[in-house]
Amino acid sequence: MYRLHKIIVIILLGLPVMLHAQVKVKPSFKIVPLGVLGGIDESNLSAYMLAPQGSDNYLCLDAGTINYGLQKAVSAGTFKQPAGVVMRRNIKAYLISHGHLDHLAGMVINSPEDTVKNVYGLASTLQTLKTHYFTWESWANFTDDGEAPQLKKYHYKVLEPMVQQPVENTEMLVTAFPLSHSNLTSTAFLVKHDESYVLYLGDTGADAVEKSQNLNKLWTAIEPIVKQGRLKALMIEVSFPNEQPEKSLFGHLTPKLLMDELGMLQKLAGTSLKGLNVVVTHLKPPYTSISKIKQQLKTGNKLGVKLIYPQQGKALLF
Repeated sequence: MYRLHKIIVIILLGLPVMLHAQVKVKPSFKIVPLGVLGGIDESNLSAYMLAPQGSDNYLCLDAGTINYGLQKAVSAGTFKQPAGVVMRRNIKAYLISHGHLDHLAGMVINSPEDTVKNVYGLASTLQTLKTHYFTWESWANFTDDGEAPQLKKYHYKVLEPMVQQPVENTEMLVTAFPLSHSNLTSTAFLVKHDESYVLYLGDTGADAVEKSQNLNKLWTAIEPIVKQGRLKALMIEVSFPNEQPEKSLFGHLTPKLLMDELGMLQKLAGTSLKGLNVVVTHLKPPYTSISKIKQQLKTGNKLGVKLIYPQQGKALLF
């Protein structure tokens, strides 16, 4: 009887531990990829809707593809409303990382059907939009700045580097960090809701190749939230396989360069990155090259990060 009683006590004492282990952490963010590739496929270029879980107020990280990506999302059951309705009602702001066409074409093309909203970016990025895209020679000026007449649909909101700002009409805050992308400045956006974060990097080269310290400064800035486990996802590009010569990287990463940079982040944070959600963006076709990149990332993943390859239209929860 004593032995049976002892077994029952052990089981009862162990039960809360077992139940606790089965409790899943509720996701903090929802990401809807509208475009995931880097180049030649104009129907699938960099654009990611992001909102706190349970909210319909999204910001859009880059805007290479909008309408086609939303159609894919509707077909996948991610949204119940038509694509145009989601664009007009649910995308509350665009955050543009840099002025290359594959990161903003969808916003420009769809601007006649869009609603009033803010366009956030570093001053240099917004200047490119103002002088090269939203002009009457290139398209039409759907903003409230630049060439007349101004159609006053979009409003430019300058992000000061490393200064946290609210994204209006959403529940999120954003901090911008400059990145080195060959001959121009790109941007990383650190998005915060409550005490959780998502970090999205536009196109970027490695510090060693770019002769820059921009990634090192970014890793240094985020190491406290990495250490505290509050970074829910890191979204970062890998454009070419390892065989790509440095002179032909044009401000992009390879699998090896990505892992080198993540190793630097791990060193600065002083904690393992094992299990960190790393969303790999901007893979460049052809698909034989993409397959090689994925294999090289798998082989080189000595840090044990969780590599995630987003699919157009299919939501991700973090």
